Parts: sequence; C-alpha cells; structure tokens
Amino acid sequence: MKTLKEIPIGSTCTVVKLHGEGAVKRRIMDMGITKGVEVFVRKVAPLGDPIEVTVRGYELSLRKADAEMIEVR
Repeated sequence: MKTLKEIPIGSTCTVVKLHGEGAVKRRIMDMGITKGVEVFVRKVAPLGDPIEVTVRGYELSLRKADAEMIEVR
C-alpha cells in the first residue's frame, strides 16, 4: 500500500482508497479527494508538513497525517 505522503515531488498519482473514519474522511472528500481522482504533488515543506497538491485544477495543502490516509497508485 502506497500513500500520498510517499509520492515524490512532481509526480502524479491516482487515489485508490480513503482510510480514516467519520469526520476526517468526510473532510478529505469535501476537499475533492475521492476515489479515482488524479493528484499532482507540487511541493513539500522543508520539514515534510504540509504537502501541496493539485486536485481537480486547484491547489490544496494537506497535513502529513491526512496524506497518510490516502492510498494511491
């Protein structure tokens, strides 16, 4: 299982599954990250948190903890 946190800068991946429960999973889905969507990793902060990605044509910053809940391929 590979998570969004492990994807190198400049790479594109596809969301396979969202892990997590209740409100956390709902919040990730509300940001536009759903199964089958492509995610491009733009930048990672110097200490690795947050991660800036492009989803559905807009930029989004995700915490490392949230990125670990997103399974990709």
